[in-house]
Amino acid sequence: MRLATGRAELARWLEQALSPEAAREVPRARTTVRRRGAVVELRLEASDAGAMRAALNTYLGWVALSLATVGAAEGPRRAPGPDAAGEALISRTR
Repeated sequence: MRLATGRAELARWLEQALSPEAAREVPRARTTVRRRGAVVELRLEASDAGAMRAALNTYLGWVALSLATVGAAEGPRRAPGPDAAGEALISRTR
C-alpha cells in the first residue's frame, strides 16, 4: 500500500515510525517500508488471508497513531487541508 502524505517531511517521520515495527515479526507476515519523496510504501506479504488481514489492521493502526501524534504535536499552527498531518491518501499497489 502507498501512503501519499503530501509532505516529504511527514513521509520521513512516518517511515521512521514504521521501520522498527517492520523489523519485528508479525505472525505469518513480512513487511518492508520504503519512502520516495512524500510517499511511503508498505509491502506486506502473508502466508494466508488471515495473516494478511491481521498485518493490514496492525499497520493501518500504527499509521493512524503516527499521523494523529504528528497532528497533535503540530497543533493548530497548521491550516487544515489535504496535506495536514492527520491525513494521508492510501492507494493499493500490485
